[in-house]
Amino acid sequence: MIKPIRALCLLSVLGLSGCSILPQWMDPTTWFADEEELKIKELKPINAQFVPVTLWEEEVGDGVGSHFSRLKPAVAYDKVFAADRHGEVVAFDKTTGKQVWQRNFAQFDDSDWYSGVSRIWQSGESARIAGGMAASYEKVFFGTENGDVVALDANTGETKWHTKVKGEVLAKPAVSEGLVVVNTGAGIMFALDAESGEQKWLYESEVPPLSLRGISAPTVASGGAMVGTASGKLAVVIMENGQVAWEQAVTAPTGATELDRMVDIDVEPLILGGVIYVVSFDGTLAAVELRSGRVIWKREYRSYRRVTMDANNLYVVDADSVVYGLDRRNGVELWSQTSLRGRQLTAAEPVGDYLVVGDKFGYLHWLSQTGGELVARLEVGDNDEDEAIFAAPVVEGKVLYTLTRDGQLRAIQTP
Repeated sequence: MIKPIRALCLLSVLGLSGCSILPQWMDPTTWFADEEELKIKELKPINAQFVPVTLWEEEVGDGVGSHFSRLKPAVAYDKVFAADRHGEVVAFDKTTGKQVWQRNFAQFDDSDWYSGVSRIWQSGESARIAGGMAASYEKVFFGTENGDVVALDANTGETKWHTKVKGEVLAKPAVSEGLVVVNTGAGIMFALDAESGEQKWLYESEVPPLSLRGISAPTVASGGAMVGTASGKLAVVIMENGQVAWEQAVTAPTGATELDRMVDIDVEPLILGGVIYVVSFDGTLAAVELRSGRVIWKREYRSYRRVTMDANNLYVVDADSVVYGLDRRNGVELWSQTSLRGRQLTAAEPVGDYLVVGDKFGYLHWLSQTGGELVARLEVGDNDEDEAIFAAPVVEGKVLYTLTRDGQLRAIQTP
């Protein structure tokens, strides 16, 4: 019996030391994967131009687990605000990573006399935080799948107000002009007073019988709130009174089945110089004039990730995780990067002269903005889908902040 026990111990030690150091045949995460998945998981060597530096790392509860989520940190007031799905909200010093304050919004049953004591060993019912984080007016805002919208004091974590809305809040709020604009899975966008949480107006859009799980995060600019809808429209609502300025069909349903007819604009609209850029799930990337809703140009790209921009370049990560660089003025494709296909990339965030994307195995990849070449890589997770980077990193200067599915928050410097 000695040899089998030694073999078991050896495998245990190797497993604890991290699967990324094992040959593929010894990696437990590959034992039950099919050939295509193994091909996707295997990364080809790159000619690294620099080494990203981890400045600090902290835990944020239990993360989001396997649930659909776009929950991202927010950086403001020299702090990083982050949350997990269960209900933990934490503020960290953005330079040192030291915790400034922490709140727990998990729900507990307070009907019994011993409920206060039981909290010591019980985690409570999940708050289901999904929409956030956003920081403005010395406050931090987030929403939940239960329809809660919460505002906290950015310096202390104290609850300033708590409002209920109809529908799941799955995207971060937009905060501007004294209002918090929240889009929900019920197809309703609410404007709430930033000081009191009082509802000021709402905009309702059509939701088809079948649509994507996610929703478009609103964008506020030039006195209007812009949002994509599940029916393939882009809408602009006047912030002052909630009146619809215009609605423009960016794409239209086609096909015989409801699955074929899915045309969701599931991304946060991007605006620059009076032009709004959006991309739909069915394959339409469009530039739309802000004042009139006139479509300036269209190209065929299928995505549910936010379009990003730097100077005159647009960056699109399509549904197959191919990264594209395009000229924002006319939509002409400048380059494409196909080597990360199938890795469920996040949106591509500009940082310095580069772009950074995260993937479902916990890696960050840096690409050249000019040609799309891979120039650096960092293993944040453990080559494991449980530690995936599920939402695009938040960038401030040359430092990015990224969160994994298991709640690891890292601050990483790009040289």
